[in-house]
Amino acid sequence: MLSGRPYSQSEAHSSERLPRVVISACQGHLGKTTVSIGLCAAYVERGLVVQPFKKGPDYIDPSWLTAAANRDCRNLDAYQMPEEAILLSFQRASLGADLALIEGVMGLYDSFSPDGWGSTAWMARLLGAPVILLVNARRMTRSVAAMITGYQRFEPDTNIAGVILNNVLTEGHKQRLLTAIAQYCDVPVLGCIPPDDNLSLAEQHLGLRPHRHRHSEETTALIERIRDRIKACLDIDGILAIANKGETQRIPVAGEPERKAPLVKIGVLRDRVFNFYYPENLEALCQAGAELIFINSLQDQRLPDIDGLYMGGGFPELFIEGLEANVNLRQDIAQAAKNGLPIYAECAGLMYLCQSIYWRDRRYEMVGAIPRQVEICQRPQGHGYVEVEVVNENPLFPVGLKLHGHEYHHSRLDNLDGLTFAYKMRRGRGAGRQSDAIVYNNVFAAYTHLHALGIPQWAEAFVSLASREKSLSPAL
Repeated sequence: MLSGRPYSQSEAHSSERLPRVVISACQGHLGKTTVSIGLCAAYVERGLVVQPFKKGPDYIDPSWLTAAANRDCRNLDAYQMPEEAILLSFQRASLGADLALIEGVMGLYDSFSPDGWGSTAWMARLLGAPVILLVNARRMTRSVAAMITGYQRFEPDTNIAGVILNNVLTEGHKQRLLTAIAQYCDVPVLGCIPPDDNLSLAEQHLGLRPHRHRHSEETTALIERIRDRIKACLDIDGILAIANKGETQRIPVAGEPERKAPLVKIGVLRDRVFNFYYPENLEALCQAGAELIFINSLQDQRLPDIDGLYMGGGFPELFIEGLEANVNLRQDIAQAAKNGLPIYAECAGLMYLCQSIYWRDRRYEMVGAIPRQVEICQRPQGHGYVEVEVVNENPLFPVGLKLHGHEYHHSRLDNLDGLTFAYKMRRGRGAGRQSDAIVYNNVFAAYTHLHALGIPQWAEAFVSLASREKSLSPAL
């Protein structure tokens, strides 16, 4: 079971003075994650407590930031969370930290809104955090000054306090870049990163696989390699000095919600396969009265004595043979679903609940609670933010409720006929035909991922359902 403690008002005010910095870039895929991981690990090596954050809904980058900082990374996402929830999350997560490091998403000013609302720059202003801008200097010299100047003037209230130059080829190239920036831009250069195959490989690795919830020698070695390279290339002291100049923000003060005594046991598939969970979702279940029982889908042969089951996202195809081989657990889950065990599944969880997964010209048997086959495709079948409306009766949400979430999946169901869906897609793809969230008995399985800070009623509804079913069917 997750543990927690109440927050005092004096502690909460401390986050107003916390050093903070945003690591952003002119565009996506420029190395923000690698730089953020390296900085987290470098400051931890110095003995600082670093609280990492990731702007946006991503799971993979936060898993690596968590490993680098030895502290749970939290997502900050304006599409899925109210502004006050973002500020409160920042406040609570930062307690006891020496530094808050926020990794941006895409380019600094990129947003789902045409006016820039919700962008990394917007988030930096909300948190009063200075921005370090990562710039791709490949095949550029004097023009770098025009680019930086443009970013500074585009939204002048965004505090671009320093720049990092990436893909700097030679010492001569570096000097030409520095001369241009010194002449035209009032901003310090905090480091130059040359092209590095090791860092490129790291970026590819990070983009493909999340860090598991347990450390490994491979993970540790990769993070240390990134840390040492970043330390050699960047002005670590200069970045920390900028972080110390973060604005004092008046953040709403609120204690942690009162935790209910455990009412039910909720099983959570959490292992190398299923590891896409927001920490807040697990905490919300505990606050609603759940004791969490973690289950390994590859190793545990039987379903434990539980009152509900939460199955998150991940990459089941990478461990498909192991999932298929664990016949006993698959059969237990199928029988439990038939008997009415409350099950909430997102993306990979939905795939696992289906009859089979078809991948690389082979069919693999799965749980079979949803009598459909899932095919894994080369191209994404759904990617980005979603808005759904609840249109059919279901175990969790009232009809008419509108929810914001996100999806990212390469899989699709072979046949949607005969299935009951709770969601009508107002934005996004879902399972297809503008529908998502398969409902069967007390199973609720969707491609849509939800965040508890934006949908606080989710945890309460799931725990209440489990409690109600437990009282009706004590043998479950």
